[in-house]
Amino acid sequence: MIRLRHLSAGVRQYLVVTGNYWAFTLTDGALRMLVVLHFHSLGYSPLQIALLFVFYEFFGIVTNLVGGWLGARLGLNTTMNLGLGLQIIALTMLLVPDVWLTVPWVMAAQALSGIAKDLNKMSAKSSIKLLVPNDQQSQLYHWVALLTGSKNALKGVGFFVGGALLAWLGFRGAAGAMAIALALVFALSLRLLTQDLGKAKNKPKFSRLFSKSPSINVLSAARLFLFGARDVWFVVALPVFLSQVLGWPHVQVGSFMALWVIGYGVVQSQAPHITGKRSGRMPGRNSVIAWALFLAIIPAGIAIGLMTMDNVTTVLVGGLLVFGVLFAVNSSLHSYLIVSFADADGVSLDVGFYYMANAAGRLIGTVLSGWLYQAYGLEMCLWVSAGFVALAALISVGLPIVREPQT
Repeated sequence: MIRLRHLSAGVRQYLVVTGNYWAFTLTDGALRMLVVLHFHSLGYSPLQIALLFVFYEFFGIVTNLVGGWLGARLGLNTTMNLGLGLQIIALTMLLVPDVWLTVPWVMAAQALSGIAKDLNKMSAKSSIKLLVPNDQQSQLYHWVALLTGSKNALKGVGFFVGGALLAWLGFRGAAGAMAIALALVFALSLRLLTQDLGKAKNKPKFSRLFSKSPSINVLSAARLFLFGARDVWFVVALPVFLSQVLGWPHVQVGSFMALWVIGYGVVQSQAPHITGKRSGRMPGRNSVIAWALFLAIIPAGIAIGLMTMDNVTTVLVGGLLVFGVLFAVNSSLHSYLIVSFADADGVSLDVGFYYMANAAGRLIGTVLSGWLYQAYGLEMCLWVSAGFVALAALISVGLPIVREPQT
């Protein structure tokens, strides 16, 4: 086994950042499943459950903008530790008696969790840009895909953990166990993260929050619709449908959601091989458009199948597995391009702006997931998903054919 002290200081720091990110992601996925299943069991409607996550997604938009600026000024280690601390507070807020566990209180806890999550993600993703030379784009694509894929696999494990902990320890017991575990990670992080990774050479002004790069603006707009297309059925509509219509118990719902995200993460980590890395081709505009168009077909096909076929479970589960594979490739392509396009000096500014659009897409998808499912059913959620992916493909036409040089 390679010992940490034999590695360079930068790599050691990045390994610690990545470990923190993984630990946080595990609790983030578990908390999401915990809230959805617990409040559904209490009789909350799909729209009410969706509203519990509105502040989570809204503050993710704000955090990615301000967090990118803070990361450039203070260093990515500071923003990473801040995210861990806020997630611990969010979890402890859920330990109150049932009479205090109101919708506004849970929304406030979710707001803190949303801020924490995006501080962690922005810190980890931005760090890669600083550890890979600019002329090694193939290596950059590989490491971005590996980090993103492993993160999503762990988030899937978190969905399973959330469903299992809810059945085993109950709502407050599960939240308390996760808070204690994350507090240990936080203590290690304070001790091990010492390098000011990601500080810009020139302190950026607050006015630099919004990207001036046409490539990043176009990619961010496409990202908004891509993730809106996933969350419009995934966040509320699917787990409620599995529980309410198909009659699946909480552990089974959590397990399916977990396996879907784990598989999605595994495919995401292999995206460079799927999209042509072995032949020496790096993805660009045409790859983004083509893979998005392939993806748009799947939710439309699932919706048609649900309306015309009797075996609903087979159509839904099989279709979503195909969607997961194609969505993983699309997401990995986007993740590579944003890190590639970003300016190395103050990289967190560009990455933060991009993930602001990502959070906006999740917010739109989350609200629509509850409202559309409650008003029109799962089929409508899937039709909207197909339309969103098609819009992402159309917007991607504005990307450059050749990667822009760094200035």
